[in-house]
Amino acid sequence: MTRNAKVSVGIVVAVALVAALVWALLPDRSPAETVAAPQAAPPTATVDRAQAAAIAARPDSRRLSDGGGGRVTFVEFLDFECEACGALFPTVEQLRRDYGDRVTFVVRYFPLPNHMNAERAARAVEAAAQQGRFEQMYTVMFERQTEWGEQQEPKDVVFRGYAAELGLDMSAWDRAYAAPTTLDRVRADVADGTTLGVAGTPSFFLDGNRLRPQTVQDLRSAIDAALAGGGVAS
Repeated sequence: MTRNAKVSVGIVVAVALVAALVWALLPDRSPAETVAAPQAAPPTATVDRAQAAAIAARPDSRRLSDGGGGRVTFVEFLDFECEACGALFPTVEQLRRDYGDRVTFVVRYFPLPNHMNAERAARAVEAAAQQGRFEQMYTVMFERQTEWGEQQEPKDVVFRGYAAELGLDMSAWDRAYAAPTTLDRVRADVADGTTLGVAGTPSFFLDGNRLRPQTVQDLRSAIDAALAGGGVAS
């Protein structure tokens, strides 16, 4: 390959990466990562900011970190089978490293109905959470998403294997995975997201305000503004 050809290939790859990032940050542009509009309420039709903040981060919502005592709270409604969520996983992890001592990071389950294993994955993570291993299973789901995502057969055995690898009490995990209360927990998150107007994943909220970032820097700028006490633009 000539030098000019290599440069051209490099430019194409760079452009593709930028395009992928923008696509990932704009879930509403991806039909595969959204639910039908009638299932979602208007984002702020009947919910003010204080109510939205309380709904987005319930006292029992799963937390990746609890920095700053909840003074600033970053919430992600996600689907473990969503490719955009998987693409943004490293970004969220970097935000946690940079802001985790000052910002509370909350995860809400929002499995989409067009993903066969999304609800199963959420139940698997919630079952692990009941043994204090939420973050570990959350991480495994995204790091190994390509092993099970976008497939049309149930992956219960795969998820059970992840639980076993984490050294969980498998009898307890099996019971939790199959328990109606675990599914109820997942569906309660979906109901809260629907109330807030969530129709696709990933969807981000900061202190009750819906974020619609175009770039990763938009996320950082919103968090910086919230930490500085300047509020967040919805």
